Amino acid sequence: MFEKITVVGAGNVGATAAQRVAEKHLARTVVMVDVAEGVPQGKALDQWQSGPVEGFDARVVGANDYSLSEGSELFIVTAGIARKPGMSRDDLVKTNAGIVKSVGENIKRVAPNAIVIVVSNPLDAMCYVMREATGFPRERVIGMAGVLDTARYRMFLAEAMEVSVEDIQAMVLGGHGDTMVPLVSYTTVSGIPVTQLLSEDKLIPIVDRARNGGAEIVAHLKTGSAYYAPSAAAVQMAEAIVLDKRRILPCSAWLQGEFGLTDVYCGVPCLLGRNGLERIVEITLTDAERTALHASAEAVRSIQVIV
Repeated sequence: MFEKITVVGAGNVGATAAQRVAEKHLARTVVMVDVAEGVPQGKALDQWQSGPVEGFDARVVGANDYSLSEGSELFIVTAGIARKPGMSRDDLVKTNAGIVKSVGENIKRVAPNAIVIVVSNPLDAMCYVMREATGFPRERVIGMAGVLDTARYRMFLAEAMEVSVEDIQAMVLGGHGDTMVPLVSYTTVSGIPVTQLLSEDKLIPIVDRARNGGAEIVAHLKTGSAYYAPSAAAVQMAEAIVLDKRRILPCSAWLQGEFGLTDVYCGVPCLLGRNGLERIVEITLTDAERTALHASAEAVRSIQVIV
């Protein structure tokens, strides 16, 4: 258990993440920071009062500045705006880059030794902004993308095969978006290659649905986006770090030659432990997977240069 974890952003993703952190007993104090006056304070008080029911003793508090976050060992950053009608992708990138840059500067000021999990979109580019703003090493600035993308992929596979999702092992790499790379060659069901259980014509639609998992939810909600699964994914990463579980999870990491990629954030297999990113696990990819991963990384780089 950490002494203090801060969640930046008290919207749907941030508030749900804070609740999950408390319920999983990952910190003695959970801080929610948001610029909206009263919102983090009210939500935090409500969450804290659920402790006797859910069985956690963590103190959940809210603030509009970073005074309560001083000394936090871990930050989960969800701050940013959603794309609005008439707003270009470049406008979204630049607006959220400004927000994430400010968050990073505050984190550096109040908790210079913290580990940061970035959830803000566009995810991989915002990881780059956070790393630049904090000056932290890559081990302490990682992005939540692959865990969420993989969860969607696994669930769609479980539905198609009518099996438990617990028996499906899979991994999705690449940038968080429509260029993500589900690794079919590493997808198994209790060790059985998925290609022995599903034909290619059934696999392709599942892969495509995983790539568009977020957009499918937005289409239903109309005015909102996913937050239950994203918050669960971010907290799974936090749990691996806090409890030093040394789990291998697909996360966005700053690559320095791994998979033939340099100076770009991209989703790859990461071993997470008490020090954050303990190491990047390089695996052998098929030629098609490697080509797709490089194409995805270049798509991220094209956004990265804007910020």
